[in-house]
Amino acid sequence: MSLHERLTVVDGLQISNWSRPVLEELRSGGVSAVNATCAVWENAADTLRSVGQWLELANRNPDLVFLAATGEDIDKAKRQNRIAVFLGFQNTSPFEDDYRNVELFHRLGVRIAQLTYNNQNLLGSGCFESSDAGLTRYGRVVVEEMNRVGMLIDLSHVGYRTSREAIEASAVPVSITHSNPLWFYDTPRNKPNEVIQPLVERGGVIGCCLYPTVSGGEGVTLESFCSMVSRMVDLYGPTSIGIGSDCTRGWDQEFVGWLRNGRWQPTHPEDAPTWPLWPNWFSGPLDFPRLTEGLSSTGLTDDVIGAVMGGNWSRLFTEVMDTTKEHAHV
Repeated sequence: MSLHERLTVVDGLQISNWSRPVLEELRSGGVSAVNATCAVWENAADTLRSVGQWLELANRNPDLVFLAATGEDIDKAKRQNRIAVFLGFQNTSPFEDDYRNVELFHRLGVRIAQLTYNNQNLLGSGCFESSDAGLTRYGRVVVEEMNRVGMLIDLSHVGYRTSREAIEASAVPVSITHSNPLWFYDTPRNKPNEVIQPLVERGGVIGCCLYPTVSGGEGVTLESFCSMVSRMVDLYGPTSIGIGSDCTRGWDQEFVGWLRNGRWQPTHPEDAPTWPLWPNWFSGPLDFPRLTEGLSSTGLTDDVIGAVMGGNWSRLFTEVMDTTKEHAHV
């Protein structure tokens, strides 16, 4: 049995157009658990439909997938050769302006939520805003609620100041599920040391991201990416680093326009965005074994590779998603 086959692989984030064939790609690539985005710009009502679609998909494919509630489900998925799906948001728009929606969506199975998606919202600033005023009063309430019910905070598309203040405000560790350090590739989507260091000091995990616009484009090499991961292990410790591929399997070109702009920005046809090209060594979940081989080539030990490829996410999910917590204020 190869090293990759022995590992419990967890992907910190994918935003694919989910179907049985897409899920089968995960299983074939050795992925046992994934944070699956089910909302970006949607409001509460639209997100209910999205969660309902996931329930239907899981109910129709019980041999392949189940909706996960806590970190212990990852080991269960590995044993059963299934995929534990953690439903996640890439924005807090489904909470709207009512903190009670945090508990509502948690009870419906949502376990991870990113505070902002590129733009300013009711909680704080996104990473592409020219000015970041930090976590808002409502944002602090939502952080407290997410801590209380056991929903993991994600800071991937969040502005730097808002990220730092969320890390400080949270009573439990938080995550950056799919970003890279700014020193590896310079884009506002990646994170400076002033964000990563306090996150890892408080027990959080950052998922190194393969999406081309944050990893350097189709020309980034396996050796370069894995060297970055190895350097991050040296800088921040072997318990702080994971993988968040940000895979986008199964979508057409129209969806990337929605993903970038939602309903907030008009897009002229000639300016319609297109999907970026991925590097030839990683085009989707089937290529996770290549990533394990690349990490092994950097000299990382098998134990450290196991932590990076899934063990660190398992530890964080288990800690934050503790289901013994009190579940109701109201």
